[in-house]
Amino acid sequence: MTSLRGIGPGIVLAATGLGAGDLIAASVAGARFGYALLWAALLGAVLKFTLNEGLARWQLVTGTTLLEGWKRRLPRFVSWYFILYLLLWTFVVAGALMAACGLAVHALFPTVDVKIAGGVQSLLAAALVLFGRYRWLEQTMKIFILLMFVLVLYCAWQLFPGWDILLAGMLVPRIPDGSLWFLLGVVGGVGGSVTLLSYGYWIAERGWKQPGNLGMVRLDLLIAYAMTALFAVAVMVVSAGVRPEVMQGADMVLSVADHLGLVVGEVGRWFFLVGFWAAVFSSMLGVWQGVPYLFCDFVRKAEAGAPPVCNTHGMRDPLYRVYLAGMSLLPMVLLSFGKPVWLVVVYAVVGAMFMPLLAALLLYMNNRSGWMRDYTNSLWSNAALLLALGLFATLLVNKLTSVLT
Repeated sequence: MTSLRGIGPGIVLAATGLGAGDLIAASVAGARFGYALLWAALLGAVLKFTLNEGLARWQLVTGTTLLEGWKRRLPRFVSWYFILYLLLWTFVVAGALMAACGLAVHALFPTVDVKIAGGVQSLLAAALVLFGRYRWLEQTMKIFILLMFVLVLYCAWQLFPGWDILLAGMLVPRIPDGSLWFLLGVVGGVGGSVTLLSYGYWIAERGWKQPGNLGMVRLDLLIAYAMTALFAVAVMVVSAGVRPEVMQGADMVLSVADHLGLVVGEVGRWFFLVGFWAAVFSSMLGVWQGVPYLFCDFVRKAEAGAPPVCNTHGMRDPLYRVYLAGMSLLPMVLLSFGKPVWLVVVYAVVGAMFMPLLAALLLYMNNRSGWMRDYTNSLWSNAALLLALGLFATLLVNKLTSVLT
């Protein structure tokens, strides 16, 4: 029980990673293919666990963040590619989170304007991060994730298909005709992308800085990704009865909520909408708190032998606060004018490269015994990273093909 009470960074990671994109990917898959792709949510959670365990193990063994390791030990283009991606990712994803939070409030209270609601919540999240501390964030995220799970799991329970159908969908891999790209979307969408890197700063805030903390980190991540997989499965169960033709982007929220209203009643509709709001606002809160660390760590390159700059006191760093202000204000432009076509294309191309690059770099860096000593990748880790590399590289090819043709 002492160990379970000690978990925290993983809860922040789970609440941050479960954003609107994950809900949309899982909902579309559930609406189109029912329970056939439940196993893909489990696979996605396993692969993201492997990636996150690898970057946390690197940090605990070497005493440097993964981003700092890229800067010190790899060709310069790797870290410069990442900072380009980070700036694009921040601008586009922050705008999308504002829109999703605004939509969530508008769905609950139709008289509220989506743009105003999104902008107000962005400023609220920035204020909570600016005037709070990391431990406060942990406690807040535990409340949000409890709210998300209670409400969405209640909705899933009301539509429970039976253990035989559920277990068959989770344990028997099937690929229905036309489902390949939806399957890969579920695998790639579970558990976030750039937010994986924020985990290293959160464990440092928690004081986990030695190889001896690796067992606690693994338990923390195991619980986080078990919750992530369970939540994704619940969303797919809830959306399994929705007509696929109405599942287009943000319309997913109202479509699933309306379906619940017809089947379960108005209480089910409200439960899902409040759970959706809790998911997207907690994701915004985690992104607003975690992503400025990355920018801060990149700009303030630590000298050889020095500890990572933006760990324990990163939230007080002026660069952290400047980036936080920028990401909470500048993307509001997207709420008014939409995303420029060139930005969408560049973001899609650069962003699709991140996950396969992360998997490849962890295969290379964490297998170097001179860097990792006795903590190099196990056979299981290497196999999972190779699988992740293959799947995410396939998604990259699909994304490039769809964007450039």
